[in-house]
Amino acid sequence: MSDPGAQHHPGTRTAAATAADQLTEAWQHLAAAQTAVLAAIADHRRPDLAHAIARFTAAIRDFQRAVDTAVHDLADRQIPAVYEQGAAIAAATLGTTFTWTSSHQHALRALTTDTYTDLLRHSQQTVRRAGQFYRAARAAARQQIPTALTGRTALQAAKALADQLAAAHPLDRVVYRGGTRMPVRVWAEAATLARTAVAYNVGTLTVARDHGVQFVEVFDGFDCGWTSHPDPDKAVRTLRAVEDAAEWPIAHPRCTRAFGLRPDVTHPEEDGR
Repeated sequence: MSDPGAQHHPGTRTAAATAADQLTEAWQHLAAAQTAVLAAIADHRRPDLAHAIARFTAAIRDFQRAVDTAVHDLADRQIPAVYEQGAAIAAATLGTTFTWTSSHQHALRALTTDTYTDLLRHSQQTVRRAGQFYRAARAAARQQIPTALTGRTALQAAKALADQLAAAHPLDRVVYRGGTRMPVRVWAEAATLARTAVAYNVGTLTVARDHGVQFVEVFDGFDCGWTSHPDPDKAVRTLRAVEDAAEWPIAHPRCTRAFGLRPDVTHPEEDGR
Protein backbone atom coordinates (compact mmCIF):
# COMPACT_ATOMS: atom_id res chain seq x y z
CA MET A 1 0.00 0.00 0.00
CA SER A 2 1.31 3.50 -0.77
CA ASP A 3 2.15 5.72 2.17
CA PRO A 4 -0.14 8.78 2.20
CA GLY A 5 1.85 10.16 5.10
CA ALA A 6 4.87 10.53 2.87
CA GLN A 7 2.96 13.20 0.97
CA HIS A 8 2.04 15.07 4.17
CA HIS A 9 -1.43 16.03 2.89
CA PRO A 10 -0.48 17.40 -0.56
CA GLY A 11 -1.67 20.97 -1.00
CA THR A 12 -2.37 21.67 2.67
CA ARG A 13 0.87 23.54 3.28
CA THR A 14 0.42 25.77 0.25
CA ALA A 15 -3.14 26.60 1.22
CA ALA A 16 -2.15 27.23 4.84
CA ALA A 17 0.80 29.42 3.85
CA THR A 18 -1.39 31.63 1.67
CA ALA A 19 -3.93 32.16 4.43
CA ALA A 20 -1.22 32.68 7.06
CA ASP A 21 0.43 35.37 4.93
CA GLN A 22 -2.88 37.20 4.50
CA LEU A 23 -3.70 37.08 8.21
CA THR A 24 -0.19 38.13 9.25
CA GLU A 25 -0.25 41.09 6.87
CA ALA A 26 -3.59 42.25 8.28
CA TRP A 27 -2.26 42.18 11.84
CA GLN A 28 0.99 43.88 10.82
CA HIS A 29 -0.82 46.83 9.22
CA LEU A 30 -2.93 47.33 12.34
CA ALA A 31 0.15 47.10 14.59
CA ALA A 32 2.00 49.61 12.39
CA ALA A 33 -0.86 52.09 12.79
CA GLN A 34 -0.71 51.61 16.55
CA THR A 35 3.06 52.16 16.51
CA ALA A 36 2.52 55.52 14.78
CA VAL A 37 0.11 56.58 17.54
CA LEU A 38 2.55 55.49 20.23
CA ALA A 39 5.40 57.38 18.54
CA ALA A 40 3.33 60.57 18.48
CA ILE A 41 2.52 60.16 22.17
CA ALA A 42 6.15 59.46 23.07
CA ASP A 43 7.33 62.53 21.14
CA HIS A 44 4.66 64.67 22.78
CA ARG A 45 3.38 65.88 19.38
CA ARG A 46 -0.32 66.61 19.76
CA PRO A 47 -1.06 67.56 16.13
CA ASP A 48 0.70 64.41 14.91
CA LEU A 49 -1.16 62.37 17.52
CA ALA A 50 -4.56 63.55 16.28
CA HIS A 51 -3.60 62.57 12.73
CA ALA A 52 -2.22 59.20 13.85
CA ILE A 53 -5.38 58.42 15.81
CA ALA A 54 -7.52 59.18 12.76
CA ARG A 55 -5.38 56.84 10.66
CA PHE A 56 -5.61 54.18 13.38
CA THR A 57 -9.41 54.33 13.20
CA ALA A 58 -9.21 53.66 9.47
CA ALA A 59 -6.70 50.86 10.11
CA ILE A 60 -9.21 49.05 12.34
CA ARG A 61 -11.74 49.01 9.50
CA ASP A 62 -9.05 47.86 7.05
CA PHE A 63 -8.05 45.10 9.47
CA GLN A 64 -11.59 43.77 9.71
CA ARG A 65 -11.98 43.72 5.93
CA ALA A 66 -8.60 42.04 5.38
CA VAL A 67 -9.22 39.31 7.96
CA ASP A 68 -12.73 38.66 6.65
CA THR A 69 -11.32 38.27 3.15
CA ALA A 70 -8.57 35.90 4.31
CA VAL A 71 -10.93 33.74 6.37
CA HIS A 72 -13.54 33.61 3.60
CA ASP A 73 -10.86 32.53 1.13
CA LEU A 74 -9.57 29.81 3.45
CA ALA A 75 -12.97 28.50 4.55
CA ASP A 76 -14.88 28.76 1.28
CA ARG A 77 -12.20 27.98 -1.30
CA GLN A 78 -9.10 26.37 0.14
CA ILE A 79 -10.64 24.11 2.80
CA PRO A 80 -13.00 22.48 0.25
CA ALA A 81 -10.10 21.95 -2.18
CA VAL A 82 -7.91 20.32 0.47
CA TYR A 83 -10.83 18.22 1.71
CA GLU A 84 -11.45 16.99 -1.83
CA GLN A 85 -7.77 16.06 -2.20
CA GLY A 86 -7.89 13.84 0.85
CA ALA A 87 -11.19 12.29 -0.14
CA ALA A 88 -10.17 11.73 -3.77
CA ILE A 89 -6.92 9.99 -2.83
CA ALA A 90 -8.75 7.77 -0.34
CA ALA A 91 -11.43 6.90 -2.89
CA ALA A 92 -8.78 6.01 -5.46
CA THR A 93 -7.21 3.47 -3.08
CA LEU A 94 -10.60 1.74 -3.04
CA GLY A 95 -10.83 1.78 -6.83
CA THR A 96 -13.62 4.34 -6.91
CA THR A 97 -14.09 8.01 -7.73
CA PHE A 98 -14.84 10.76 -5.23
CA THR A 99 -18.21 12.52 -5.50
CA TRP A 100 -19.77 15.12 -3.22
CA THR A 101 -22.26 12.92 -1.41
CA SER A 102 -24.46 14.30 1.36
CA SER A 103 -22.06 12.94 3.98
CA HIS A 104 -19.17 14.86 2.41
CA GLN A 105 -21.25 18.02 2.18
CA HIS A 106 -22.22 17.71 5.84
CA ALA A 107 -18.60 17.15 6.91
CA LEU A 108 -17.44 20.16 4.89
CA ARG A 109 -20.09 22.43 6.39
CA ALA A 110 -18.87 21.51 9.87
CA LEU A 111 -15.26 22.23 8.88
CA THR A 112 -16.21 25.58 7.37
CA THR A 113 -18.13 26.61 10.47
CA ASP A 114 -15.25 25.64 12.75
CA THR A 115 -12.80 27.60 10.60
CA TYR A 116 -14.90 30.76 10.74
CA THR A 117 -15.49 30.40 14.48
CA ASP A 118 -11.85 29.83 15.38
CA LEU A 119 -10.14 32.43 13.20
CA LEU A 120 -12.73 35.20 13.50
CA ARG A 121 -12.83 34.80 17.27
CA HIS A 122 -9.19 35.90 17.46
CA SER A 123 -9.68 38.79 15.07
CA GLN A 124 -12.71 40.01 17.01
CA GLN A 125 -10.68 39.95 20.20
CA THR A 126 -8.03 42.05 18.47
CA VAL A 127 -10.66 44.55 17.32
CA ARG A 128 -11.89 44.87 20.91
CA ARG A 129 -8.34 45.49 22.12
CA ALA A 130 -7.85 48.02 19.32
CA GLY A 131 -10.97 49.84 20.50
CA GLN A 132 -9.64 49.93 24.04
CA PHE A 133 -6.33 51.31 22.79
CA TYR A 134 -8.14 53.93 20.72
CA ARG A 135 -10.02 55.20 23.76
CA ALA A 136 -6.84 55.25 25.85
CA ALA A 137 -4.97 57.13 23.13
CA ARG A 138 -7.78 59.69 22.85
CA ALA A 139 -7.57 60.22 26.58
CA ALA A 140 -3.81 60.70 26.29
CA ALA A 141 -4.36 63.28 23.55
CA ARG A 142 -6.63 65.31 25.81
CA GLN A 143 -4.59 65.21 28.99
CA GLN A 144 -1.59 67.29 29.98
CA ILE A 145 1.52 65.17 30.63
CA PRO A 146 2.15 65.61 34.40
CA THR A 147 5.70 66.73 35.01
CA ALA A 148 5.44 68.92 38.09
CA LEU A 149 4.53 66.08 40.43
CA THR A 150 7.16 63.66 39.20
CA GLY A 151 10.03 65.96 38.40
CA ARG A 152 10.48 64.34 35.02
CA THR A 153 10.57 66.20 31.73
CA ALA A 154 7.51 66.20 29.53
CA LEU A 155 9.20 63.91 27.01
CA GLN A 156 10.17 61.42 29.71
CA ALA A 157 6.61 61.32 31.00
CA ALA A 158 5.24 61.00 27.48
CA LYS A 159 7.60 58.12 26.71
CA ALA A 160 6.52 56.37 29.91
CA LEU A 161 2.87 56.81 28.95
CA ALA A 162 3.49 55.36 25.48
CA ASP A 163 5.26 52.36 27.01
CA GLN A 164 2.36 51.79 29.38
CA LEU A 165 -0.17 51.89 26.53
CA ALA A 166 1.90 49.50 24.42
CA ALA A 167 2.14 47.00 27.27
CA ALA A 168 -1.56 47.25 28.13
CA HIS A 169 -2.87 46.99 24.55
CA PRO A 170 -0.70 44.60 22.49
CA LEU A 171 -1.86 44.44 18.88
CA ASP A 172 1.16 42.65 17.44
CA ARG A 173 0.30 39.45 19.31
CA VAL A 174 -2.61 37.05 19.44
CA VAL A 175 -3.70 36.80 23.07
CA TYR A 176 -5.22 33.55 24.30
CA ARG A 177 -7.81 33.30 27.06
CA GLY A 178 -5.16 32.36 29.62
CA GLY A 179 -3.17 35.48 28.78
CA THR A 180 -0.52 33.76 26.65
CA ARG A 181 0.72 36.09 23.89
CA MET A 182 1.69 34.48 20.61
CA PRO A 183 3.46 36.23 17.70
CA VAL A 184 0.89 36.66 14.95
CA ARG A 185 2.80 34.74 12.27
CA VAL A 186 3.41 31.79 14.60
CA TRP A 187 -0.29 31.69 15.47
CA ALA A 188 -1.45 32.16 11.87
CA GLU A 189 0.80 29.40 10.51
CA ALA A 190 -0.20 26.96 13.24
CA ALA A 191 -3.92 27.75 12.99
CA THR A 192 -4.13 27.50 9.21
CA LEU A 193 -1.98 24.36 9.06
CA ALA A 194 -4.24 22.74 11.63
CA ARG A 195 -7.38 23.69 9.70
CA THR A 196 -6.10 22.38 6.36
CA ALA A 197 -4.62 19.18 7.85
CA VAL A 198 -7.90 18.40 9.60
CA ALA A 199 -9.83 19.04 6.37
CA TYR A 200 -7.61 16.64 4.42
CA ASN A 201 -7.96 13.89 7.02
CA VAL A 202 -11.70 14.34 7.47
CA GLY A 203 -12.06 13.85 3.73
CA THR A 204 -10.19 10.56 4.04
CA LEU A 205 -12.24 9.38 7.00
CA THR A 206 -15.58 10.30 5.43
CA VAL A 207 -14.70 8.11 2.44
CA ALA A 208 -13.92 5.33 4.90
CA ARG A 209 -17.34 5.65 6.52
CA ASP A 210 -19.15 5.82 3.18
CA HIS A 211 -17.52 2.56 2.07
CA GLY A 212 -17.78 0.67 5.34
CA VAL A 213 -14.05 0.72 6.09
CA GLN A 214 -13.65 0.24 9.83
CA PHE A 215 -9.92 0.78 10.35
CA VAL A 216 -7.17 3.08 9.12
CA GLU A 217 -3.41 2.91 9.37
CA VAL A 218 -1.76 5.99 10.85
CA PHE A 219 1.15 7.77 9.18
CA ASP A 220 2.74 10.34 11.44
CA GLY A 221 5.98 11.65 12.86
CA PHE A 222 7.98 8.93 14.60
CA ASP A 223 7.72 10.55 18.05
CA CYS A 224 4.20 11.93 17.74
CA GLY A 225 1.68 10.71 20.31
CA TRP A 226 -1.95 9.95 19.55
CA THR A 227 -3.68 12.77 21.45
CA SER A 228 -0.72 15.17 21.75
CA HIS A 229 2.89 15.17 20.70
CA PRO A 230 4.19 13.92 24.10
CA ASP A 231 1.45 11.29 24.50
CA PRO A 232 3.25 7.97 25.22
CA ASP A 233 0.70 6.24 22.96
CA LYS A 234 2.68 6.65 19.74
CA ALA A 235 0.57 6.85 16.60
CA VAL A 236 2.79 5.99 13.65
CA ARG A 237 2.00 2.73 11.83
CA THR A 238 -0.74 1.81 14.29
CA LEU A 239 -4.23 0.71 13.31
CA ARG A 240 -7.07 2.84 14.64
CA ALA A 241 -10.81 2.60 14.36
CA VAL A 242 -12.23 5.18 11.99
CA GLU A 243 -14.28 6.79 14.77
CA ASP A 244 -11.19 7.08 16.99
CA ALA A 245 -9.29 8.66 14.10
CA ALA A 246 -12.14 11.11 13.57
CA GLU A 247 -11.77 12.21 17.20
CA TRP A 248 -8.03 12.81 16.73
CA PRO A 249 -7.46 13.75 13.07
CA ILE A 250 -4.30 15.54 14.21
CA ALA A 251 -2.48 15.65 17.54
CA HIS A 252 -1.15 19.23 17.46
CA PRO A 253 -1.28 22.29 15.13
CA ARG A 254 1.72 21.38 12.95
CA CYS A 255 0.97 17.66 12.90
CA THR A 256 1.75 15.72 9.69
CA ARG A 257 -0.68 12.91 10.48
CA ALA A 258 -2.44 11.17 7.61
CA PHE A 259 -4.50 8.00 7.36
CA GLY A 260 -4.42 5.07 4.97
CA LEU A 261 -7.61 3.07 4.53
CA ARG A 262 -7.41 -0.60 5.55
CA PRO A 263 -10.49 -2.30 4.10
CA ASP A 264 -8.73 -5.63 4.62
CA VAL A 265 -8.94 -5.30 8.43
CA THR A 266 -12.08 -5.72 10.50
CA HIS A 267 -10.23 -6.31 13.80
CA PRO A 268 -6.82 -4.83 14.71
CA GLU A 269 -5.35 -8.27 15.48
CA GLU A 270 -5.92 -9.25 11.86
CA ASP A 271 -3.03 -7.08 10.73
CA GLY A 272 -0.26 -9.52 9.86
CA ARG A 273 2.71 -7.30 10.66
